[in-house]
This record gives sequence, C-alpha cells and structure tokens, in this order.
Amino acid sequence: MKLSKLLHQREALLRQTRLANLAYAYRRFGDYAERITNANLRGKVCLSPADPSTERYWPVLTALECSQSVIEEHFTDEDILELEELLFFVTGEDGEATTFRLETIEARFMRPLRRQLLHAGITLEPETLAIEDSKRSE
Repeated sequence: MKLSKLLHQREALLRQTRLANLAYAYRRFGDYAERITNANLRGKVCLSPADPSTERYWPVLTALECSQSVIEEHFTDEDILELEELLFFVTGEDGEATTFRLETIEARFMRPLRRQLLHAGITLEPETLAIEDSKRSE
C-alpha cells in the first residue's frame, strides 16, 4: 500500500477504529452486566485507579454497600483493570475514582454506547439486544 493512499484513508480508518472501540466497550460492559445480574450483585462500589505514589499498582474495586469478599469472588484483578480501561474510554476521566451501583452498569454505561452505535448506523445483533432486554425486565 502506498503512503499517499493510506493517508487518504486516514479519516475513515480513525472512524472505524472509534466504532470498533465503542462496540468492544458495549460488548464487554454487557458481559459484566450479565455476570452481575446472574450473581445477583447489588450495591455501590468505587473503582479507584492505580496510584504508584501510594504503592497501589493495580486499580481497586471497593465495595461501599456490599461485601468486599463478594466483589473479590466475582472480579479478578484483570477484570478490574479492564473495567478501569472501559470506564476511561467511556468517561474520559483518567486517574479519577468512579463510584457507581453494580446493577446500573447497563443503564449508565451501555445505553449511551448503544445510542452512539445506532447513531453511527451500526446494527446490533439479536443476541445483544436479547441480553439487554432481559436486564430491563428484571
């Protein structure tokens, strides 16, 4: 591929990359929402980013209204790191703690992503919509 052709396609590639990231975030938040629903997890949590200055090298998901041991049972360190990255992508807030209710992941994070995807002309597969609809009916 020639450099001039690649530069000519740059805007379209950036748009596709953004849409792919939106789709990935939407799907992963859906996976977490489904896991939370299936385990009947509820309550307010705080996701705090890593802070090397305090010797905290991984983000931490802290239970504010539910049992911390239940959170640790259902979320690995890798899950928490991915949640931090997804929240940064969605909110744009790097280095900030985010407090949310576990049962509101679909409403707070997935719905805005869904609107953006639909506005961009992306068609959501039936299984994605079925998962979302089942969460709304609960």
